[in-house]
Amino acid sequence: QVQLVESGGGLVQAGGSLRLSCAASGSIFRVTVINWYRQAPGKQREFVAQISGAGITYYATSVKGRFTISRDNAKNTVYLQMNSLRPEDTAVYYCNLPRVGGDYWGQGTQVTVSS
Repeated sequence: QVQLVESGGGLVQAGGSLRLSCAASGSIFRVTVINWYRQAPGKQREFVAQISGAGITYYATSVKGRFTISRDNAKNTVYLQMNSLRPEDTAVYYCNLPRVGGDYWGQGTQVTVSS
C-alpha cells in the first residue's frame, strides 16, 4: 500500500511561484513514475508533468518552461516548482502513482492564482 500526501498549495498572484510536494510511503516510490495532474472547476482532470525513477521528465505543453518536476528519493518526495503562474493554472493538483492494479492518488492540494 502506498500513500501519497500533497502539500504546498495556496493563493498566489499571477506571475508568482509555488512549490508543491508529494510525500509518499513505500519503497516502490523510488523506482516508479510519478505524475502530477490537476483539475479545475467544471473541467476534466488533466496531466501536468511526469518524472521517471531515473529522473526523466515530461511536461504538458501548457506548463512547459514554467513548471519543473523533480524528486528526492532519499525523502520519498516529488516536487512541482511552479513559476510564472497564471489564473488558468488555478486547480486542485494531484499526485499520481500509476500501476496495473489501480493507480494511487493523493487527496490533492488547491492552487489559486489571482489576476
